[in-house]
Amino acid sequence: MKQAQSEVSGIVEAGLPGLNVKRRSGMTMQSRLKRAWRRSKYLWLLFLPCLLYYAIFKYAPMFGLVITFKNYNVFKGIWASEWVGFKYYRMFFENPDFWVLMKNTVLLGVYKLVFGFPAPIILALLLNEVRNAVFKKWVQTVSYLPHFISNVIVASMVIMFLSPNGGIINELITALGGKPVNFMMEPGWFRPVYVLSEIWQHIGWETIIFLAALTAVDPQLYEAASIDGANRWRKLWHVTLPGIAPTIMIILILDIGKVLEIGFEKVFLMYNPAIYDTADIISTYVYRVGMEQGNFSYASSIDLFMGVISFIFIFSANFISRRLGGTSLW
Repeated sequence: MKQAQSEVSGIVEAGLPGLNVKRRSGMTMQSRLKRAWRRSKYLWLLFLPCLLYYAIFKYAPMFGLVITFKNYNVFKGIWASEWVGFKYYRMFFENPDFWVLMKNTVLLGVYKLVFGFPAPIILALLLNEVRNAVFKKWVQTVSYLPHFISNVIVASMVIMFLSPNGGIINELITALGGKPVNFMMEPGWFRPVYVLSEIWQHIGWETIIFLAALTAVDPQLYEAASIDGANRWRKLWHVTLPGIAPTIMIILILDIGKVLEIGFEKVFLMYNPAIYDTADIISTYVYRVGMEQGNFSYASSIDLFMGVISFIFIFSANFISRRLGGTSLW
């Protein structure tokens, strides 16, 4: 018995230094955190406005989502309003326009993804091959500028350019022997016009990300490819694209999550009752229901439904990307 007690006391005594080491290492980590805070406190101060923005305008309003389950009355307030459960969700699903709105929203988002996502990648790859620095900067500047034009001006420009009376596009069609086309009154033309205007407006700005990714590709890989006899196409296919593949996947995942979040402003400014069959999307319908009719609970229910669908899209895209290529957001 005494021998066992002595062995236990020996083990405890032997373990004490280890415990002291852990405590010292814990104190060391705490001091490191303090030093890191002192060194980067100004960076945290710079980050503070962004944190407050998301906390105040993104997370705090989520408290109001409870009105999607209530018959919200402005005068009664949120908590005193009558609880109706999933009434407004059923109302939206049973709405005869539900499938039309979903179809228009999904098609517009998919077209923008299919044609708009590769556009900045292609432009970045082309600019990367340009050797004339002056011409390269000029192209970059010209392609960036439309991003800073407001949607109101862009929509006005599109309507004027496509006008059947004096519009530059119809003037060109007439000069070539064709007949003027009233693009903004033809339902079939709305989606191409919207997608092309989106590409023109944002292609230069989105190219910045891919140009930055191209600078991170190791130049020695190009030298090794040249030694092996690879031409420009082979270098592009086997060196450049694999080098920026992680960036492409991250941007693709984010864009898939935004397929249903079609910009309300430009669609609202460009559409009219004559082209509702293809131009009326969920965000414009929510505006009419919420702002014009004052049915805030119904509009919030639709918006929450779209948010859930977008989350499912981005989560699925992230899962597939992680399984296939190992690149993911989380």
